[in-house]
Amino acid sequence: MTTQTEKKFETVIGLEVHLQFKTRTKIFCGCANEFGNQPNTQTCPICLGLPGTLPVFNRTALEYAIKVALALNAKVSSTIKFDRKNYYYPDLPKGYQISQFDKPIARDGFIMIPTASSEKRIGIHRAHLEEDAGKIIHDSDIKASLVDYNRTGTPLMEIVTEPDLRSPQEAYDYLTTLKLILKYLDVSDCDMEKGSLRCDANISVREVGETILRTKTELKNMNSFKAVKIALEFEEARHRAVYLAGETITQETRLWNEIKQMTVTMRSKEQAHDYRYFPEPDLVPFIVSTEQIDEIRQTLPEFPEAKLNRLKNQYGLNDYDANVLVQEKAIANFFEDCCKIYQEPKKICNWLTGAIAAEINSRNNDIVQLKISPQNLTALIAKVENGVVSNLVAKDILTMMIDSGQSADIIIAEKGLAQVSDDSALEKVIDEILAANPGVVAQIKEGKDSAKGFLVGQAMKKTQGKANPKKLGEMITRRLLNA
Repeated sequence: MTTQTEKKFETVIGLEVHLQFKTRTKIFCGCANEFGNQPNTQTCPICLGLPGTLPVFNRTALEYAIKVALALNAKVSSTIKFDRKNYYYPDLPKGYQISQFDKPIARDGFIMIPTASSEKRIGIHRAHLEEDAGKIIHDSDIKASLVDYNRTGTPLMEIVTEPDLRSPQEAYDYLTTLKLILKYLDVSDCDMEKGSLRCDANISVREVGETILRTKTELKNMNSFKAVKIALEFEEARHRAVYLAGETITQETRLWNEIKQMTVTMRSKEQAHDYRYFPEPDLVPFIVSTEQIDEIRQTLPEFPEAKLNRLKNQYGLNDYDANVLVQEKAIANFFEDCCKIYQEPKKICNWLTGAIAAEINSRNNDIVQLKISPQNLTALIAKVENGVVSNLVAKDILTMMIDSGQSADIIIAEKGLAQVSDDSALEKVIDEILAANPGVVAQIKEGKDSAKGFLVGQAMKKTQGKANPKKLGEMITRRLLNA
C-alpha cells in the first residue's frame, strides 16, 4: 500500500492574461487612452455610464483583437457580439462591464513554449474583448479608498489557457513567450508596472494518474512574471503539504504578498458567480468577413520564432546571440539594418549585446531613444577594426555619440582620440612601463606569460586607451625576448 509520503503529485495550472491595447482612445468612447495623467481627468458620460449615453465600438481595438487571435493560432469568430456582465464594485461606475460571454472573439488556439528537450503546445481556451474597470487606491494616510476612473473603458483582451501547464516554470515560459509575441504585434506596451499586462493563475494538485481536476485556488496581485512563478511554487508546495497531511484544499482566491513571499487568503468558499450575462442592447452584433480577417492577417509581422531561425541561417549567428537579439524587435531590426551597411554580423551583434545594451540599461530607454543610426554605429565599428581607435576608447566615443548626436569622425577629430600607432611613441611608453615594473618583467622571463597582460594594461592607461593593445603586446614580447 502506498503511504501518504510516497504519493506522487502533479501540478495543473491555467493562466488568465489581461492585455490592455494601446489604442489612441478607449474602447467605447473618445476619451484618451493614456497612462499616468491626473486621476479622473480622462472620463466622459459614456465611460462613466451616465443615463442616455451610447457606446461606439473602437475599430482599432477590433483589428488588434483579431491580430492577437491570429497570432495565437485561434479560430476567429466572424460574429462580434458583446454582453453585459453585471456586478457591483466601486471601480465599475456603470454597475456592469461590457464584455463577451458565449461568443468570444477567439477560441481553440495554442502557442508553443520551449522545454528542456524541445517544445510543448499550450492550448488557448478562449480570448475575448471587454472594457477595463477603474482603479481603487487604498490610502493608509487618510484611511480611505479612492477611485480613479481614468482606466475605465480601456480596451482589454483576456486570454485564457487550457489547464495544460504542469509546473511554475512552464507558466513562466508561457508568459515570456506570449509577451514576446504580443510585443512583436505592437498592440500593447505589455508593461506590468503600468497594469497594461496582468495575470491571474489557477492552480491545483492531483495524484499522478488522476484525470479529474481537484479543488483549485486562484492567485492574484502578482506584478511580474517572476512573482507569478514564485507564487505558484509556494502554492504548489502548500497544496501538496495539505494533501500529505490528509486534509483538503479550500476553493478560494489568494493574494501574493511580496513582502512576506507567501500567499494569503483574499476570499474563501467561492462558488461560481452569477453575473446575469445578457446581450448588450446598445451594441448590435455584426459580422466580420473572411476578407477582412485575411487583410489583417497580411499585416502580421514575422514572429519571434521565425525571426530567430532566420537570423541563425542568414547571418550565421549561434543560438545565444540570435535569441538575445529577438527579445527586442527593434534591436533585431536595427541589427539587420547594420548588416546591410557593414557585412560583419558577429561584430555588430557583439556591439548590440554589449556596449549598446549597456547604454540602453544605464539610460533606461530603448534603441530608438538612443538616437544612434545604423550608419553611425557601423562607422564606429569599422574604426575599431581598422585600428583607428581602440575598442576601449570606442565605447567612450559611443557614449559621446549618443549624448551629442555627432558622428564618430567628428568626435575623434575634436577630442584627439585617434589610436597611437607610431612605433617610436609606443617604444617610449613601453620603456617607462618596463622600468616601473621589474618584478612583473622577471615573472614573464621566468615563464609566466599571463603577467604580460598587466604590462599591456599599464601601457593602455598611460596612453589613455589610445594605444593598440595587440600591437603593445607584440612590442613588449619582442623587447623582452631581445633583452
